[in-house]
Amino acid sequence: MTFAPRRLFFALIVVLALVIPTVVALMLDSGSAAPPPPSADGAGATAPPTGGSLGPNVVVFDPAMSQASIQSQLNLIANSQGSNEFGTDRYAILFKPGTYGSAADPLVFSVGYYESVAGLGQNPGDVVVNGSVNVYNQCVGGNQSQCYATTNFWRSLSNLTVNVAGMTGCYADTDVWAVSQAAPLRRVRINGNLSLMDHCTGSPDWASGGFIADSEFTGGAVTNGSQQQFFTRDSSLDGWSNAVWNQVFCGDTGAPTQSFASNSGDNGGPSSYTTLATCPVTREAPYLYLDASGHYRVFVPAQQTDSTGPTWAHGDTSGTSLPLSSFFVVRPGATVGQIDAALANGENLLVTPGVYDLPSSIRVTRADTKIVGLGFATLVPTSGNVTMTIADVSGVNVTGLIFDAGTTASPALLQVGTPGSTVGHAEDPVSLDDIFFRIGGATAGTATTALIDDSNDSLIDDAWIWRADHGTGAGSWAGDRSDTGLVVNGDRVTATGLAVEHFQKSETVWNGQHGEVVFYQNENPYDVPNQSAWRASPTQNGYPAFSVADNVTSFQGYGMGSYSNFDQAAGNQGSAVHNAMAFQAPHTPGVQFHDLLTVFLNGTGGIDSVINGTGGAVGQGSAGPKDVVSYP
Repeated sequence: MTFAPRRLFFALIVVLALVIPTVVALMLDSGSAAPPPPSADGAGATAPPTGGSLGPNVVVFDPAMSQASIQSQLNLIANSQGSNEFGTDRYAILFKPGTYGSAADPLVFSVGYYESVAGLGQNPGDVVVNGSVNVYNQCVGGNQSQCYATTNFWRSLSNLTVNVAGMTGCYADTDVWAVSQAAPLRRVRINGNLSLMDHCTGSPDWASGGFIADSEFTGGAVTNGSQQQFFTRDSSLDGWSNAVWNQVFCGDTGAPTQSFASNSGDNGGPSSYTTLATCPVTREAPYLYLDASGHYRVFVPAQQTDSTGPTWAHGDTSGTSLPLSSFFVVRPGATVGQIDAALANGENLLVTPGVYDLPSSIRVTRADTKIVGLGFATLVPTSGNVTMTIADVSGVNVTGLIFDAGTTASPALLQVGTPGSTVGHAEDPVSLDDIFFRIGGATAGTATTALIDDSNDSLIDDAWIWRADHGTGAGSWAGDRSDTGLVVNGDRVTATGLAVEHFQKSETVWNGQHGEVVFYQNENPYDVPNQSAWRASPTQNGYPAFSVADNVTSFQGYGMGSYSNFDQAAGNQGSAVHNAMAFQAPHTPGVQFHDLLTVFLNGTGGIDSVINGTGGAVGQGSAGPKDVVSYP
């Protein structure tokens, strides 16, 4: 996803027609004194080193601190990170249990790139912010007609309560979280209105998908607005304003009723809501907190089956608490040898904010190892190595990390399990939460595959796997090389909230039996030079965004979309590029898809069918969406 203007067609129609009337009224209130969006003027500033033993880029606030001091530090970091899309600075911003701000003097701040903001209580009610925590549009060159949220990536908010206050004018009584991929909301309670679009800072206000889990929203609706797609899981909702192309709900109380139809997304058509009453198998992400004695611990939530609503709705989340003494605290400058030695010694890893160059693989061989990243800690292989390998063991958790490709080609960035293993891990699966992969963008990197999952019963929850469409190495077919984003070989693998974009061959390859995917978002590569360079076979144009192997007899997919933007400016040489099908799978009763769609965004050519030749074509003159309610 990029800032380049996108032809969102029905998105703007839907927003005008369906977004709750108060939003329209607010948009007309142009004379009101709205708070300005964050400034990037302080891009060279750095935050004070207040993190203590967790390193200088872990900023810990205490309710005893003056609000002026807290506000000043938050503003300093936001100004530094507001335009730092591919920079190296990273921050974990942590709030000790207590209350921050008040109705009379609210704490209002914004969140920029590589900021993970979290409460340090055991439950979200232990940290209360009276105010607002916001992400706004970015306006290209300050042009108020070029304002987007489509690249608001790599930031998060978790484990606290926000009593919305302090927002005035167009933003009155609303917390704004205008984000796209890799920007999760987890374990939050928002008391008041939440808007997933910034309808106040210029236009056209586009946004491109996000992730909410284990959260509660009271006292106001969630405004989806221009969000093309969004995934919400195991949460409690007071209302949801509208859909554009693909809104998926899994185990959410108060979610909209299932309404995806063959004309969803069309003007006058029903909302494109995919709603599952329960979520199949989940395990919430581990998180850092302070116990009653003020000691750091890491809480590891228990696995759930057929879950509904927040884990903390009726008391403490079920799970296991681990002392910080069981973790090797990885700080910038740590070597792979030190990390592997700690793992071999039975320690877990707490990876503090930073960018880590790794000339050899981090090897995880012990069952139940916990690897927790703070502040979007980023791992980069420097010798063509796999960044991290996980043996065929149970119970490993990996959360909160970015895996960047290095300049020397790696066969994979993360390898989980052992190829061909028949060992089951259903009682204690490997879980990968809030993990993000980049080929290009920050580094002109290359990798054959980003993530290979050979672990049976594993869980993938909130993963964005991205071959960059802008930034370093992007924009050239020969630049950020990578065939495939995700290969799943394990059986009974469940993915919830999965986005894989722009890879050069089949973007997701699913070889395992009994797999399940709830929400999938994809864009085909922009920079295909011509049709002859992009064919799965001599008779098949393009590559599927999601491919299920011919020998698979059991699979379930829900709420899955793929879009095209074959961009002449990125090297198409004026030729029309086509993809024969967005989804490809064996035509067998046990392999089932529900609520599939394709959309033509811009450029040349398009996608000729939704799945296996079924579903209409999208292209110039017929942008879609084209919907398939069920297959076969």
